[in-house]
Amino acid sequence: MKIAIIGLGLIGGSMAKSIKENTSHTVLGFDSNDSILKKAQLLASIDAPLTDSLLAECELVIIALYPQDAIDFVTAKQKIFKKGSIVLDCCGVKQRICETLDTISTENGFVFIGGHPMAGLEHSGFDHSVPTLFHDASMILTPTKGNIQDVEKVVKLFTSIGFTNIQVATPEEHDQMIAYTSQLAHVVSSAYIKSPAAMKHNGFSAGSYKDLTRVAKLNENMWTELFIDNADFAVDNDTEIFCPVCCKSDDFREWKKAFNNPLGFFETEHLCDACGGEMLPQMVKSHSYQKCETCGHTSDYKGE
Repeated sequence: MKIAIIGLGLIGGSMAKSIKENTSHTVLGFDSNDSILKKAQLLASIDAPLTDSLLAECELVIIALYPQDAIDFVTAKQKIFKKGSIVLDCCGVKQRICETLDTISTENGFVFIGGHPMAGLEHSGFDHSVPTLFHDASMILTPTKGNIQDVEKVVKLFTSIGFTNIQVATPEEHDQMIAYTSQLAHVVSSAYIKSPAAMKHNGFSAGSYKDLTRVAKLNENMWTELFIDNADFAVDNDTEIFCPVCCKSDDFREWKKAFNNPLGFFETEHLCDACGGEMLPQMVKSHSYQKCETCGHTSDYKGE
């Protein structure tokens, strides 16, 4: 069958490479970055660039974009999708996506299935995509409409490219569990490396330090959107564990305010020596420092 993959980053690129390596399906790719699209074609990760006319022929469309971009793409192309085709997203939140796209799919005669491949790296982008990314991984599906044959079709594809566990859940169940197993793990990792002691870890750290800090090197644009979209569940998980690490409030629900400004997780009262503006902690790789949001002046992170 013809499969369209929208977004050739880490997940989309790995999907394309894996499908090409393990199946006989035709893979058509789209990416907003034309150089990535050309590279994918030169490396035979896709058979051809996707056009609207080719999109109308695809039986399966896999969308590997940020949540709002996924909604925008489906909204823009809703009249083009082949009747009876399956559109599946790979976003890390499901309620917002499914609520919007279920309606659009019903109105336009295609099937929408929410999806979330539980695989990734601390790096992003096509250059880090690999055909083995999904080996022994779980794929979460959140179908709300359609029939069992539609689900069976995508299950067959995903098991053929390495997934060994297919988890079916409601969008709400997905978001509630992912808040605990993924999102809060990223919050704790990001909070942990804000300690002033992190600046002195060389020579004193080994596997446990690397394990706990690995996901702090995250894609801040994508994770900002994921945190905001799933704020209700994220702030309802195990407050007694996270409050002592990340904030001084006894009520972890105060973090709802921070989800409107993720840098607010680590706001301090330090003022800029140069202009008196507020200094906010920053992190680049393993380097923690403060930057004035008014004048841009930087200094070593002082903690709280």
